Amino acid sequence: MEGEAVANRVTLIGRLHAAPRLRTSPAGIPIARFLLEHDSEQPEGPVTRRQRFRIGVRAVGEALCAELKQLEPGRLMRVEGYLTRNKQGAEDYRLVVVAQHLEALVETHE
Repeated sequence: MEGEAVANRVTLIGRLHAAPRLRTSPAGIPIARFLLEHDSEQPEGPVTRRQRFRIGVRAVGEALCAELKQLEPGRLMRVEGYLTRNKQGAEDYRLVVVAQHLEALVETHE
């Protein structure tokens, strides 16, 4: 894969599960962690399957953390970024989304 352009992009729409956990890195950079709860139906071959899961999201920097502070749990939002391995444990292969863009969505009820 060396020298190749390799895509690692993800866009998810879901609900903010709970208030983000905010902290500051030793370098003074704000970091927020939260769970995004996704629920949709997706085609899988000839059938449609319900996809329901929670995934961890990490947002780094003043702008993203300030935006997150404004959102209440349960708020529908779009997260765009890339996937990385959770660095909590050396053998932990769970994935998290590193958010590069957050957008609170307006819900329409029909």
